[in-house]
Amino acid sequence: MSRFMPQLARFIDFRDAEACARVRAIRKEDITKHPNLDFHIRVIEDVAEFYGAFAVDIVSRIVKAAEEGRKCVLILPVGPVPQYAIAARMINTLGICCKHLITFNMDEYADENGQTAPPDWEGSFATAMWQNFFGRIREDLRPLEENIHFPNTENINRYSDMIMEATEGCGADCCYGGIGWCGHIAFWESHLGHNYASDDEWRQAKAAIVELHPMTIMQNALHSFGGDWSWVPPKAATIGPYDIVNAQYRSFWLDGVCGPATTMSWQRFIARLVAHGPVTRFVPGSVLQTLPGDYTILGVVAEDVKIEMA
Repeated sequence: MSRFMPQLARFIDFRDAEACARVRAIRKEDITKHPNLDFHIRVIEDVAEFYGAFAVDIVSRIVKAAEEGRKCVLILPVGPVPQYAIAARMINTLGICCKHLITFNMDEYADENGQTAPPDWEGSFATAMWQNFFGRIREDLRPLEENIHFPNTENINRYSDMIMEATEGCGADCCYGGIGWCGHIAFWESHLGHNYASDDEWRQAKAAIVELHPMTIMQNALHSFGGDWSWVPPKAATIGPYDIVNAQYRSFWLDGVCGPATTMSWQRFIARLVAHGPVTRFVPGSVLQTLPGDYTILGVVAEDVKIEMA
């Protein structure tokens, strides 16, 4: 078969075609192998087991902190989402008090002027969290409302400091998250790497209002806005690398599927580039390779990367 090796599209920030080819060739059976033994990669085949394990991880940390008589400070994403209803059901069934729980959501949409979406806008992450998690927890068990935080226009310049203050300088107990199509963590996008002279400087970047990458607009249109890219806000308030790097632990979950019977995944390649490619600010999630944490991949996402014109 003929070779055809075009250059990467100009809007893609990570330009190492050889590295892309190398990680693209990683087979499913090899995807969990990594030289950093503190960076734990695993594959969970069953969808229900995947979200159940995510819910158990969250609830276990809440319970452990209560048993130790301390606060539990978590950074939470919107995406993945299904684990929250399961976690809320576990909390209610077991009667787990969450008054000691302090949460900081990773991000929130913003308009072209950097004004964050109202909490009651149907597309806001605040709405998603209250519908899927907080609002499902019995009121007598639910975290105090003043301990449920979302980044916004008013608090964004001190949001990273708020996380540190809540943990007395220790960093969040755990930073949960997913991986975006461009390799973003939270909404810290790949093109933001151009704003920093080095990866070390980039790792110190705190929460900010940022412009969303074109790939993120398309990704979120695909899975949250009915495919309507005109509806996806152009900016967001987001935590920065500083908050992720300085968390006591990181737990990232990759469930990016779409297509007929969810056999297609937009996340197969970027899952590999983040976990096995060069550590670089132009693939933001790659920083996870250097830190203690879990990286859990849904089975269909871990499948081999192939060209399939189905």
